[in-house]
Amino acid sequence: MSEDWLSRWEQGRTGWHEAAGNRGLQRYWPELPAGSRVLVPLCGKAVDLLWLAERGMAVSGVELSEVAVRSFFAEHQIGFEIDDHSVLPVYRATDRPLSLYCGDYFRFAAEPYDALYDRGALVALPGQQRPDYVAHTKDLLLRDAFRLVITLEYDQSAVDGPPFSVLPDEVMRYWHDLERVDEFCESDSIPPKFRAAGLQSIIEAVWAPETRSRGR
Repeated sequence: MSEDWLSRWEQGRTGWHEAAGNRGLQRYWPELPAGSRVLVPLCGKAVDLLWLAERGMAVSGVELSEVAVRSFFAEHQIGFEIDDHSVLPVYRATDRPLSLYCGDYFRFAAEPYDALYDRGALVALPGQQRPDYVAHTKDLLLRDAFRLVITLEYDQSAVDGPPFSVLPDEVMRYWHDLERVDEFCESDSIPPKFRAAGLQSIIEAVWAPETRSRGR
């Protein structure tokens, strides 16, 4: 699986990338204290990292592909320094609280985070790896951490992932206190292989803690 993702980045097969950022994030991210530490697993080169940093969050992304990490900094013209002294090499922005860790997410370790933003991680992993991913992620979060999870739903019998379809029952098994606060029918940003298989739309579902969603 790791080799597949690395080759996708090297070949530019990144049909899941959202150049304008994620609307679920922009609509449902709460007001958190300045400096809150946010974990973004399997972040790719998402512009969402910048969106969070611009709102005063201290952002840590974790990404397997060095191509994706370096592309992120190059495309946004952000200077960085590399720290090779931790378990994973860290690319730290020189002008904002944003760091990208390059390597295997399952080797990543850090002090617990205040919040999680998962737009492309859960759906990137096959079913047999998702429980281990969630368990590892929970170990990286404070007990009361805010979580925003974005999933995709589509007919996986027509075309297989990644990104994979993750249905509500599975999300609730992992995060029993999250609820589906919104959904979007995507037709313009369907990955090329999905469109080639005949899919005309997919559902993007937004999951957030129940108490926060009731307050909206």
